[in-house]
Amino acid sequence: MGDWFSKWVGWVRVVAIFGLLCGLVIRIADPAPVAGLRNATFDFYHQSKPRDFAPLPVAILDIDDRSLAEIGQWPWPRTRVAEMVQKATQAGAVAIAFDIVFSEPDRLSAEQIVADNPEMPPDLGAQLLELPSNDDILAEAFRSARVIVGQTSVRTASGNSDVKRDMVDVPHALIGPNPMPFLLQFPDAVQNLPQLEAAASGHGMFTARPDPDGVYRRVPIVMSVQGEIRLGLTPELLRIATGGQAFAVRTNEAGIEGVVVAGQLVSTARDGTLWPYLTPSSPSRYISASDLIAGRMPEGRLANHLVLVGTSAIGLEDFRATPLGVAMAGVEIHAQVLENILSQTALSRPNYTIAIELMSTLVLCLLVIIFAPNITARWLISGALLLLVGYAATSYYMFHSSRVLLDLSFPAIATISTIMLMATVNYLREERRRREIRNAFGRYVSPDLVAQLGANKGGLSLGGETRNLTLLFSDVRGFTAIAEDFKDDPTGLTTLMNQFLTILSNGILDYEGTIDKFMGDAVMAFWNAPLDNDDHARAACKAALRMISDVDAFNKRRLAEARLARMKRAKSGAANIATPTKVHTINVGIGINTGNCVVGNMGTKTRFDYTALGDPVNVASRLEGQSRYYGASIILGASTAAEAMEDFALIELDTVRVVGKELPENIFALVGDKELRDTPAFQKAFALNAEMQTAYHAQDWDGVEAGLPEIEKLFQELKLGMGQYAALFRDRVAAMRADPPPPDWDGVFASTKK
Repeated sequence: MGDWFSKWVGWVRVVAIFGLLCGLVIRIADPAPVAGLRNATFDFYHQSKPRDFAPLPVAILDIDDRSLAEIGQWPWPRTRVAEMVQKATQAGAVAIAFDIVFSEPDRLSAEQIVADNPEMPPDLGAQLLELPSNDDILAEAFRSARVIVGQTSVRTASGNSDVKRDMVDVPHALIGPNPMPFLLQFPDAVQNLPQLEAAASGHGMFTARPDPDGVYRRVPIVMSVQGEIRLGLTPELLRIATGGQAFAVRTNEAGIEGVVVAGQLVSTARDGTLWPYLTPSSPSRYISASDLIAGRMPEGRLANHLVLVGTSAIGLEDFRATPLGVAMAGVEIHAQVLENILSQTALSRPNYTIAIELMSTLVLCLLVIIFAPNITARWLISGALLLLVGYAATSYYMFHSSRVLLDLSFPAIATISTIMLMATVNYLREERRRREIRNAFGRYVSPDLVAQLGANKGGLSLGGETRNLTLLFSDVRGFTAIAEDFKDDPTGLTTLMNQFLTILSNGILDYEGTIDKFMGDAVMAFWNAPLDNDDHARAACKAALRMISDVDAFNKRRLAEARLARMKRAKSGAANIATPTKVHTINVGIGINTGNCVVGNMGTKTRFDYTALGDPVNVASRLEGQSRYYGASIILGASTAAEAMEDFALIELDTVRVVGKELPENIFALVGDKELRDTPAFQKAFALNAEMQTAYHAQDWDGVEAGLPEIEKLFQELKLGMGQYAALFRDRVAAMRADPPPPDWDGVFASTKK
């Protein structure tokens, strides 16, 4: 690789690192799209494994549609609400929290009725004014029980009104740095009527701020309202139920760690919010308010329970979108938060998770930046996927085992973006490599294969490698006689051979073979290098049949052209001009063998060939030489025949020991494709030949001679072109009769010619 290219890759690394740092800054800023992807990941975790429901001493006193149908539309008279409080307390409720604000006087109180009806008789009005206010009755009910009134925040900068009411002080302590900079800030709150606020045992905020997509994923446990630290409704309910002791906010330099309430630490996010771990909505949490008021509630149902009063009535529209993908009544979300606190099953996103996410992003991206220019795309993608899968598994495991929320989306997107950037560098580098490959192999293989080789970095191995190849050798029979006829016209011979070799080459290249070399009239080719070809033996057989077919068509075309030339000469009166009239029919012998070879660039640094070496190469060359003796155009070695037996028409020829080989080789003639193989005539010829071969190896010379005429006849009918085959075995039988083989004869014919 040139210095300029290395320098350019170095600059890309610098750019990639700069982009990585920008990405980390974006993550720290945490804009809405980044947070949205993170929340979607957490929703997926939540939905894949929601919390299992386990009964806890938490109940919802539900103002449901049945209660509205029985008692009347909401809002009910405060006397009815007071009745609920009294009956719930009598039923054993430890404390009652209202997910409702009573911010306006009851319109059904006596004084409100008198004020709204100025035409009322004075004596009737006086009698009504002597009755206690409904709000006072409710306040008295609050005093007789542990009641936590709900308050809700006002998010406008100016607050709820020009005159702000002081909020009841809730005792608390601070552990660590000032938490105010980290808390959610609300300038004002909607409070209950003053007498209700004064009569209540506790005061909790039931504000729940949705994420930008409208989903309620977090509930504030502690927040700042009117500049004061306030508890959410559920921790305030727990605080009052356990004696009303002061709560404490614990912080560190990164933000809020949690809230100490009822003697336990409720861990929160850095802004004081809690990620509830939800179960699907469960009817077993709910008690209809009408059942409580009418006395239909099972005895002991509220004993020792923490009670939340809210509504699931459709018309009151207190439903919230949840991470589970379904809406849930707001009061049930509060109930589940209380369950999470009691059972310590809330989801957790500690301050350190952001550091883990940033560090993971940094490490993953740096690994890509460092190694991407030096490894293949396959290893780059595989390695990156392995790292991302490992990180994803860690993220999900932390959720599954510890309920810790660790973001997967940002590290994954940052890593993939880095891969895309670095892959561009690799692509440009590969373009240069492809040009080198095209220059090296453009003379060996087809343009399609050159394109594939350029796209496949692993397709070329400089030097040598061991591969299983199928090798093909072809040669022209009687080339000496052809060359002699062209002794006075070498240019004509060159033209003829170029045409002929082009035909052979097309057959090889069309079946994705690699031409090793041309040796005069001979061709050497192989399959399964440099590119992989799992079907290389069959591809070579198809190429050989195509070569024989194309050579036959070439001979016919040359004969037709010669006849036409003679006719033109005769017509022009030039018949006596001395011109060559003889057209040699070109016959080709092909040998094919399969085996393990060493293939690669062989030679020196200045001169080398991409070639194959090994014993299977020598065998293939010897098989081509045997074709002339058996009269078969294509001869296969045993290993190739084993691969091609099911798809081609093969005839077993002999077991020979070729020149230079000690071990014998079963050889086969390839005479056609599967269509020929499946014909009845070929099946019969195949069976007769097998019987003849069996007889030959058993030294049953009579059996051999008896089978040869029928075999010869069938071969002629099928036009297999193996006229010499029968004559060869007749001569052998005659020789065996004259000079019988020794007792240990193994049926192997030792060839003495190449």
